[in-house]
Amino acid sequence: MKLTGIILVAGEGTRLRPLTYTLPKPIIPLMGKPLVVRLIEDLKSVGVNEFHVVIGHLGFLFRQVLGDGASIGVKVNYVEQRERLGIAHAIHRAIEEGANGQLIVYLGDNYFQGGVSNFVKVFMENEYDVFIVLTRHRDPTRFGNAVISDGRVVKLIEKPKEPPPNSYVVTGVYMFSDPDDVERAFKSLKPSARGEYEITELIQWFIDNGRRVSYTVTNGWWKDMGTPQDMLDLMYLMLDETKPRIEGEVKGEVNGRVIIEEGAVIEGVVHGPAYIGRGSLVGRDTVIEHYVDVEANVSINGGSISRSLILDNVRLELGKARVVDSIIGPSTRIRLSNGVNRLIIGEGNIIENI
Repeated sequence: MKLTGIILVAGEGTRLRPLTYTLPKPIIPLMGKPLVVRLIEDLKSVGVNEFHVVIGHLGFLFRQVLGDGASIGVKVNYVEQRERLGIAHAIHRAIEEGANGQLIVYLGDNYFQGGVSNFVKVFMENEYDVFIVLTRHRDPTRFGNAVISDGRVVKLIEKPKEPPPNSYVVTGVYMFSDPDDVERAFKSLKPSARGEYEITELIQWFIDNGRRVSYTVTNGWWKDMGTPQDMLDLMYLMLDETKPRIEGEVKGEVNGRVIIEEGAVIEGVVHGPAYIGRGSLVGRDTVIEHYVDVEANVSINGGSISRSLILDNVRLELGKARVVDSIIGPSTRIRLSNGVNRLIIGEGNIIENI
C-alpha cells in the first residue's frame, strides 16, 4: 500500500512572534537544518516518498526551502489552506488535492526523540484504520486528550479545561488507512466553538463507527514547538544527543560535545553541548557556554552566550555582556556593552545598548 505524507505548516505561529512575523516556525533551523526538512527525512526513512505540504501563512517560503522535494529525494506537492479552519480541514484539503493511500499526517512544529519511523511501522504491520501516538504532559489542557479503557481509545477531547483522570495527551502525528473514510468523517463534522474542524472529533467518528483505532504511548520525549521556551527546550534536548564533530578551524578552545561545521572558525572558547554552523566566527574574546546553537554565517565578538539560539547571518558585538535564554532572529545586528540580557528578536533588527 502506498504511503503518503501530509505535513501541516499553515499556522501563523502567533505565540512565537516576533520571530514568526517573517519566518514560519517549521522553517527555523536547529543544528543546521529546518525542522520541516527533518520531518520529511524522518518519514522518507520508512518509505514515504510523496508529500502534500499544507501551507498558509508565508507559504512561499516553504516553496523556497523545499522546492519540489528533489534535493531531499522525495516529491513535494503544495496545498493551500486559505482559512485557518483546523487540522481536520487541512487533512481534508490535502485529500481534495490528491493525497491518497495510507496517510501519515505530521504537524510541522512537532518533534519526537528518535523520529516517528517506529510508530509508522506498527501502524502498517497491524492494519489499523487510525493510529495515534500518546504521551503524558505537565499541562494537558494545551492539547487533545485521549481516554483509554481496557487498552482501547474510547474518547478524545479537544483541550479540556478539566482533563479526565489518567488521560493521555494526543501528539502531532496521525495515521489513517483510508482517505475515503477520512472524507466521510470530515463531512460529519461541524466547526467547534473556536471555529475549527477538530482532529479529535475526526478521530472520534472512527471510534463511534466501530473502526480499528489504536495507539502507542511514546517512551521518548516529544516537543510541540509553540512558544520561544518550547523552541529552546527542543534545542536543549537535541543538543543533549549530539556527538562531537569538528570540521571547522579551532584556534581557541573547545570542550565537551561540540559540533563545529565546515568553514566555522573558533578563536574563543566553546563549551558543549553546542553547535557552531557553517561559516560562523566565534571571536577570541567570546565564550560560548553550554546549550548554544549558532547557525550559519554568524559573527560573535566579545561577551558570553548561554542557553540560546542564534540564527543565520547575525552580527553580535557583546563587549562584556552576557546573553542568556535568547533567540536572535536572522540578519540581526546587536551591540551591547555589559549586563545580563535575555532577547527574543525577529528578523533584521538593529539593537544598540552602549
